[in-house]
Amino acid sequence: MSRIRAKNTAPEWIIRRLLHSRGFRYQLHRRDLPGKPDLVFPRFRTAVFVHGCFWHGHACSLFRMPATRTEFWSAKIGVNRERDAAAMISLQDLGWRSLWIWECALKGRGRLPESQLAEQVTAFLNSGAIFDEIAENRISPTAEEIL
Repeated sequence: MSRIRAKNTAPEWIIRRLLHSRGFRYQLHRRDLPGKPDLVFPRFRTAVFVHGCFWHGHACSLFRMPATRTEFWSAKIGVNRERDAAAMISLQDLGWRSLWIWECALKGRGRLPESQLAEQVTAFLNSGAIFDEIAENRISPTAEEIL
């Protein structure tokens, strides 16, 4: 686990490249904000977190609880989720908005096209919403996939 990076991950780089190419400027990993957001847009008072589906226990196609040491992993992921919720509440109390972008939106079968992903982030930044999440396309399985 010591080799797992907390910042500058591949999903984070995808989001950074995508938004920078569309003219958005941001700050990285601000320690003065709760949760140390991956991207911060001071102009929009918005903090963006790029969450790994496994480490944050997202209910998607990329998450599967390990078969070994299940109690350990359940506790670890549970603490991560509690920390995420506390950071979101603290940010709201400070007048900041939060956007969570899940790893499944960036890779796997359910990933979103880059244009759609950029549109969703842009829509959130320009909206008055306090919180939103961007996750994979949830496509219902075909008959062949079920059988």
